[in-house]
Amino acid sequence: MKKLVLSLFILSSLTVVTVGTFSVLKVEQLRKGYVQTSFSKEEGVDYRLSTKKPKSWAKLSKLDETVYSAIVISEDWAFFEHGGIDFNQLQIALIEMYEGKRVRGASTISQQLAKNLFTDGDRSYLRKIKELIATVILERALSKERILELYLNVIEYGEGIYGIEAAAKHYFKKSASELNTKEGAFLAMLLPNPKRYSQSFRERKLTEYAEETINKILDKMAVAKYISKEEALFLKSQPLSFEKKNIIDDVFEYFNSI
Repeated sequence: MKKLVLSLFILSSLTVVTVGTFSVLKVEQLRKGYVQTSFSKEEGVDYRLSTKKPKSWAKLSKLDETVYSAIVISEDWAFFEHGGIDFNQLQIALIEMYEGKRVRGASTISQQLAKNLFTDGDRSYLRKIKELIATVILERALSKERILELYLNVIEYGEGIYGIEAAAKHYFKKSASELNTKEGAFLAMLLPNPKRYSQSFRERKLTEYAEETINKILDKMAVAKYISKEEALFLKSQPLSFEKKNIIDDVFEYFNSI
């Protein structure tokens, strides 16, 4: 038993040193560099650091504040306050796991970015250590705005859809810089499970879950003062561009396609 504990300790220590050194080098590249994302059904997604800006890269400064705020509010409300790890949410998640409840996601935006860029995504003890180390390094080396910009440009928004620019073009046929508040809330709604929750787009009608979640995000944005309560109420009544209105829309779309 003692040998097993000692072996685990040595393995964990080596992991900390190796991952720490590796992560520092990669984070240094991210200060002014970019991430090239490629996807194939056979290989999945691949992230590569690059000094060249991808054509699909969306600058945070070019996005409407309410668009990325919708994602922050939904994924990591305390993003601008915590140091990369939200210990309050982590504690709640651990309690729920102990009580046998369905565990909520406790990963912050910084942790999700670290997981995507610095780990292979497996569900193991060592992977979690790598993620936490990389998260701390990210937070110390980069500004919150830089972390958020990287995150928005690498996360998945649907089958084979990575980055907010690709998502904007896929769902709304526009650039990310042209997205409005409710469209941002829609993208935020997708993130926990993009393949599943993009059902609304495929059916051209918000599911009950999608509508309820988008409305909750808009309400939270009003609480956080990103928008007013009146704006939230108005946005809830506005359909998204891909939603069917009536049969005339189908007829018009048909004749436009031939």
